[in-house]
Amino acid sequence: MPDDDEWIAARRRAVGDRLRERRLHLNLTQEAVHLAAGVSRYTLQRAEAGEEVQISTLIRVAHVLGSRFDLVDLVR
Repeated sequence: MPDDDEWIAARRRAVGDRLRERRLHLNLTQEAVHLAAGVSRYTLQRAEAGEEVQISTLIRVAHVLGSRFDLVDLVR
């Protein structure tokens, strides 16, 4: 495991990319997803940008993005 935390930032960006790709695949806006997930639009934007967010936020957003799309799909 690398000594620096760049690998963590890279994984967060990958998670954010998967969120955005899934949202766009479903033809959903950030507005629709953040309202349905019960999080602020700013929080959703941060998640999609790969910034630090709470795991409960990721779970909420993954739930909105589909019953077959789970937290496991985000971190694979």
